[in-house]
Amino acid sequence: MSSAAPRTTGQDQIWSVDEHLEDILATVRPLEPIELQLLEAQGCVLVEDVTVPVSLPPFDNSSMDGYAVRVTDVVGVSEEFPAVLDVVGDVAAGQADLLRVGPGQAARIMTGAPLPPGAEAVVPVEWTDGGLGEGPVSGMRARSLAPEGASGQVRVHRPAEARAHVRAAGSDVKAGDRALEAGTVLGPSQIALLAAIGRGTVRVRPRPRVVVMSTGSELVQPGEELGSGQIYDSNSFALTAAARDAGAIPYRVGAVADDAETLRSTIEDQLVRADLMVTTGGVSVGAYDVVKEALSHVGDEDEAGSGIDFRKLAMQPGKPQGFGTIGPDHTPLLALPGNPVSSYVSFELFVRPAIRTLMGLEDVHRPTTRATLTADKALTSPKGRRQFLRGTYADGAVRPVGGAGSHLVAALAHADALIVVPEDVTSVEPGSDVQVVLLG
Repeated sequence: MSSAAPRTTGQDQIWSVDEHLEDILATVRPLEPIELQLLEAQGCVLVEDVTVPVSLPPFDNSSMDGYAVRVTDVVGVSEEFPAVLDVVGDVAAGQADLLRVGPGQAARIMTGAPLPPGAEAVVPVEWTDGGLGEGPVSGMRARSLAPEGASGQVRVHRPAEARAHVRAAGSDVKAGDRALEAGTVLGPSQIALLAAIGRGTVRVRPRPRVVVMSTGSELVQPGEELGSGQIYDSNSFALTAAARDAGAIPYRVGAVADDAETLRSTIEDQLVRADLMVTTGGVSVGAYDVVKEALSHVGDEDEAGSGIDFRKLAMQPGKPQGFGTIGPDHTPLLALPGNPVSSYVSFELFVRPAIRTLMGLEDVHRPTTRATLTADKALTSPKGRRQFLRGTYADGAVRPVGGAGSHLVAALAHADALIVVPEDVTSVEPGSDVQVVLLG
């Protein structure tokens, strides 16, 4: 299954961060496209260009509430010498039968209504007396309260040029234009455009369904009482939230106790709704590391090409990792360490790119930049491991938060970046130029 070749040190195989990630991305494939209703397609990636079937707007229409007029009828007018025009009726948005505006006439028109035949411009109602025979008004009275406003005369106090306050047909997009390109992630504004050009459905790659489960008999759900030796399960909440942030539809499974058979059956039950599975905990070398015990030989007899490979990576935090496929559909599974910081860093480095690949995105990685290290003392890092330290980034500088411990959740909550210390660097002095992964 593995396409990358791990480094070998003595009898232990040590994978680099890049080798492990390369193996994951070589295995994970974008999900097959499907046709979805617009609101169901939010957050999904288009798989084809969308062409505009009809111009937007489809007709000339008013951008103001006012009066549709002929330009020659309002040339040189002022409050002292207004143009007095006969009002031939109302033109409302959605109206099909349009009035014709002739010489010396005007039609009261609403925002979005079609420009009637004969009219060349729209005069805002604020430039008129509103048909009341007095000075400028601030708005129109509701038709239900003053139906006589659609007839009689109106005094226009300011001139208007041709096409003033008129939205031209096709001024937004024209029929035949490309509205959206394949590869576009559909957000609210893209959904609005699709609806505006009449598309009820769209062909996309669906958002991946990601099942997240944590393991450990010591884990208790938040809101319950802690017993002796117990801690709250934070990992499954963190990773479920991270999966949603990456664009997935996540499903959080309650913590599974340290029992290999229970874990194996739980995973099998969850496969029906998973495009990707993520476990946290139980992948190290302890006697109770049940993920490793339960999954080391999964697929050996049943599914050719399936199976989970447990590895040691040259990184800190997150040395123990597992990756492979499971079940009849060869569903990818990433087994992450159990320490909170280790699991979160591992998610950002490996799971997030896998989710983005399933979505069909080209850019699957968090953005990176260079920054000046601001610290009280030099940072130390173990030789031969790529270290990822939590930090806060601003204005080209990054400062570490918390220590290097993989259990320090509080520091993680204040971090918005990861400081990367390469494998061949053991000390980084304040003021040094460092690589930074921006977390959002």
